[in-house]
Amino acid sequence: MQELLARAGFDWFLLAMVGMIGLAYLWPEGGMDREPISLGDVANYGVSLIFFFYGLRLSPEKLRAGLSNWRLHLVVQFATFLLFPLLIMPLHSLFAGTSKELLWLGTFYLAALPSTVSSSVVMVSIAGGNIPAAIFNASISSLIGVFLTPLWMGLYLATGSGNFDMGQIMGKLVLQVLLPVTLGIVLHRFWGGFAERYKKQLRVFDQIIILIIVYTSFSESFARDMFSSYSVLDILLLGMLMLVLFFAVYGILHVVSRLFGFNRENRITAIFCGSKKSLVHGTVMSKVLFPDANMVGIILLPIMLYHALQLLASSVIAQSLARRAGLEAKGE
Repeated sequence: MQELLARAGFDWFLLAMVGMIGLAYLWPEGGMDREPISLGDVANYGVSLIFFFYGLRLSPEKLRAGLSNWRLHLVVQFATFLLFPLLIMPLHSLFAGTSKELLWLGTFYLAALPSTVSSSVVMVSIAGGNIPAAIFNASISSLIGVFLTPLWMGLYLATGSGNFDMGQIMGKLVLQVLLPVTLGIVLHRFWGGFAERYKKQLRVFDQIIILIIVYTSFSESFARDMFSSYSVLDILLLGMLMLVLFFAVYGILHVVSRLFGFNRENRITAIFCGSKKSLVHGTVMSKVLFPDANMVGIILLPIMLYHALQLLASSVIAQSLARRAGLEAKGE
């Protein structure tokens, strides 16, 4: 179990994120000071580099080859960008105008995010699913999310925040996300091999930038006492909601996959890729989507909880599916 969780990303990184939140609580000034260096500016440039290196690792040939399994792709993307938001939207009326509305907004932000790449592929591999389809869906989901995530968020931020300018946000996304990804894809033929050889080092770079974003975001929130309205019970209830959300999507995808007549491999891929959400994209895109830095720490809470819980739940399910496949292969 420990090895599986480490491969999926449940390792020092999550502990480091908790550490960054603790540091932000004890020393918020470090995340807000601009001298001798602004960590916020470092994070902004780091976001662009993350997406540039991501584009370098994307092979246009593999993306074109993956288009053939279109029914599976539609199911996964439907779950990622439609099912999740539609499950969370009806809850807005329960929290509108209350102190918990920001937690709902963070949960809706989670629902609008693309699927994660690394843990989806790892879990599909462990469970014996369609690995090429998993890689394709996770990759294409990241690209689609550049457009759909801000569109979903615009439904509420445009009316709830005077600072939200959709045109300005899309401009930032083009410069900080879309342009670097496109440039990376174009340069894949020249530097793609370099990105693959050093993908472990690049992953560490990604994680360092995310830790900086978490620290600066929570520093702003703690400095302005944004968490004063939330108790430990609120956070525990939020964690329970994240588990309910995961298993609701998992169950729906299981039923839909059977209705579509998917074989076992494609069914596993649909379930694991469609039920995941990307902490990486959630963290880095928050720098662009939320002009009010004070609330970003709260916005990130749901995706951080969901990320940890989805790894735990998925690892148990993946191992169970792997054992079941082994028994079936032996005819037991």
